Amino acid sequence: MQRIVNFFREVGREMRKVSWPKRKELTNYTITVLATVAFFAVFFAVIDLGISNLIRFILE
Repeated sequence: MQRIVNFFREVGREMRKVSWPKRKELTNYTITVLATVAFFAVFFAVIDLGISNLIRFILE
């Protein structure tokens, strides 16, 4: 039991050492990630649509 308590104490000490991003940085990072994900989702949807149409064209 003491090992578990020591583990969580050490986790708490390490978490205080972490350099957390400021609110503005976090907002910028979040926007960047969401924009990147949206871009790639649209990109791959267009590629998928193009390949699907190409395969349909070939098979007809």
